[in-house]
Amino acid sequence: MASLIQAVIFEKQRLWESRDKRIDGWPLTSSPLPSVIICCSYFYFAKVWGPKFMKNRQAYDLRGVLLVYNVFQILSNSWIFYELGRYGWLSGNYSFICQPVDYSNSEAALRILRASYWFYITKFIDFFDTLFFVLRKKNNQITTLHVLHHGLLPMNIWPGLRFTAGGHASFFAFLNALVHIVMYFYYFLSAMGPSVQKYLGWKKYLTTFQMIQFVAASIHCFQLIFVDCDFPIGFCWWIGCQELLFLCLFIKFYKDTYVKKKGITRGTISRSPAIQRKKKKNQ
Repeated sequence: MASLIQAVIFEKQRLWESRDKRIDGWPLTSSPLPSVIICCSYFYFAKVWGPKFMKNRQAYDLRGVLLVYNVFQILSNSWIFYELGRYGWLSGNYSFICQPVDYSNSEAALRILRASYWFYITKFIDFFDTLFFVLRKKNNQITTLHVLHHGLLPMNIWPGLRFTAGGHASFFAFLNALVHIVMYFYYFLSAMGPSVQKYLGWKKYLTTFQMIQFVAASIHCFQLIFVDCDFPIGFCWWIGCQELLFLCLFIKFYKDTYVKKKGITRGTISRSPAIQRKKKKNQ
């Protein structure tokens, strides 16, 4: 038993020595524990404490706050997308087949590193989405999909940031930033009120865009199974499996929201008294 414990400690120390030392001392990177604690607290707030706190209170009008918040998210994700594209995936220097991590202190490597770190931080900022739902008493939007998607990402991104910031794994961040630009633009329009409702009929396609992201990112990760690449295959499995999990959750959401409800609506219309009278008359 003692030898097993020593072996585990040795492997832990060996793994820690392989970390990306360029981000030593950066907030929320020294250990996975802070992000795990924050995420667990988020789960409790989203499903228990938050709705309970607002149960006997009136919903807050946060239109102004939402407009500012959504603009901030659009700009933040635009910067991440630009940095990961300009110095990585759109630069011509990154290979979509196999891209090892550049651990140097070159300008491109450091800018990719900073963008990857900010991507990690924005996953905590995304928790405000749920806070605003709670304060506005939009509990129907605090779904299992919403909570899992927001709550799992920060602590699941931590290993990638700590050991492989950049390279092959950053393709997911690159895609996700683009999706979030579109998503928060939709939320920005929605926060403007009823006057722009006629421009919001494309939410279904936003969900489709999100699912395409998961398919593309998982294929990009799992291709390394067949390619000899100087990139830790374990991290590709880690990211790829998460992508497939979220893809399954989003497919279920898509079916429940856009397929089943559409069928129910059609069935309700066909059974309405007016439609039935019209059918009898035609007969």
